[in-house]
Amino acid sequence: MPELPEVEVLVRHLRPLIRGKTIREVTVRREKVLSPTSVGEFKRNLRGAKFLALTRRGKYLLFRLRPKNRRREITLLGHLGMTGRMFLARKNEPWPKHAAVVLDLGAKNFIYEDTRYFGRFTLDLASVNKLGPEPLGEEFSVADFGRQLKKSRQPIKVKLLDQSLVAGVGNIYASEALFRAGISPRRAANKLTNAQTGELQGAIFEVLTEAIDCGSTLPLNFSAVKSDGLFYFGHAAGVPDFYSERLRVYDRAGQPCIHCASRIKRIVQAARSTFFCPRCQKICRNGLTNARRFVE
Repeated sequence: MPELPEVEVLVRHLRPLIRGKTIREVTVRREKVLSPTSVGEFKRNLRGAKFLALTRRGKYLLFRLRPKNRRREITLLGHLGMTGRMFLARKNEPWPKHAAVVLDLGAKNFIYEDTRYFGRFTLDLASVNKLGPEPLGEEFSVADFGRQLKKSRQPIKVKLLDQSLVAGVGNIYASEALFRAGISPRRAANKLTNAQTGELQGAIFEVLTEAIDCGSTLPLNFSAVKSDGLFYFGHAAGVPDFYSERLRVYDRAGQPCIHCASRIKRIVQAARSTFFCPRCQKICRNGLTNARRFVE
């Protein structure tokens, strides 16, 4: 599932392509992705509307538009779910089989494609209002982070997936941040020391920033298709390397730890895979972990 870095990369890619473009026609092929917005309301608001800006909040894309003959702006929320993609294609290109919504922008079509239809493309913003602070923003402070963790007995890895705690952190980067901070994923959130909380907050910032800088875990490919590019599809010229190859614990079960050579382990927490080093992230007898930062 795309996480914050992948969504941020997509936002930066799409923003200049759609800014100032007017939506000439709206085609909805899967009503489910609009929920709870109706097809009629969706089309009435988007036909003739102009794209003003595109930003990100957590794992959501926020498209700001000015509807036709109206001064009041509206916000269109996009979420990729598990398999969603958003891209621009030339007018004469056939629509993909699982295109859920297509916006006619003139010479190009904006296509929202979702194979499993778990994503959203809606005017309803309720889900955004429930999000916690942005992990890359100033509002993500160590003090507030620590206060929220003290309220939970959940394992810290599970708690990090709570989007009301911090927005946009998902399964991959939760495992990676805990490894960098030297904290066991099994440790109760309310048992973290102030020092560990600070280490973890810094590790979250670092791993997300690095992933964005590298172009996401599965970089874009602009040359494999005859369009402006698809999201997380292959490799794009200029991207340093596959970020997936630089992940230190995620999806590396059985492989040696890059620091101590112990075998990376995989466990299941809240129906999600967790990857960690049993030595570098070991819970000691006093209940603490080997709290040390692994910064290259």
